Amino acid sequence: MTYELYYWPEIQGRGEFIRLALEEAGAEYIDVARLPTRQGGGGTAMMRLLEPGASGQFSFAPPFLKAGDLLIGQTANILLYLGARLGLAPKAEAARLWAHQLQLTVADLVTEVHDTHHPLSVNLYYEDQKNAAKRRAGDFIASRLPKYLDYFEQVLANNPRSSRHMVGARLSYVDLSMFQIVEGLRYAFPRAMTALAPAYPLLLDLHGRVSQRPNIRAYLASPRRLSFSEEGIFRHYPELDR
Repeated sequence: MTYELYYWPEIQGRGEFIRLALEEAGAEYIDVARLPTRQGGGGTAMMRLLEPGASGQFSFAPPFLKAGDLLIGQTANILLYLGARLGLAPKAEAARLWAHQLQLTVADLVTEVHDTHHPLSVNLYYEDQKNAAKRRAGDFIASRLPKYLDYFEQVLANNPRSSRHMVGARLSYVDLSMFQIVEGLRYAFPRAMTALAPAYPLLLDLHGRVSQRPNIRAYLASPRRLSFSEEGIFRHYPELDR
């Protein structure tokens, strides 16, 4: 099957968690909105599928994935579907649900990261809410970020199968997502992450091992991997990195 991923073409954002899973598995996929319009791509092709179709099911916002006749929305939901099909999730139901629970917690963290630079409204520019962003980012770095990192470090430490993975004894999509979380946090808050790093040896070891996996290493070096920027979720504003 050739999967069709629909996400904004200029940013990593939430779509990157799905790209990493597809790339690690060597799956055939098309990043539809990044294709030229003449090839059936672009933003128009993506927006068209945000409208109600014959099934009555449609997504609130990207990312969403087209897999045959299925159209699946929400990052964690897409990864729940792909994990079982790409060999990136445990086979046992309890373990699959545990992986999904962890991915939902990743989604919570991603929302809080976003809200450090847009604490008042997504309809306002960063410059219009900079003072509020400074307060929000200060609290995030001081209390919320350590709380999340503590949790994920403990998940690794308490995995009865292997402290090298978040779930079970093999790589899963949750490991790939934790790689992206560390990458994004290092971009957005380099000073804070440097100070916090010694407390999270297992997370940083996981990040390093994922980055060296052959398919991931090739992806990171390719033009398919978009750069972080101040248009995405993880944004670096020096005044917020305290």
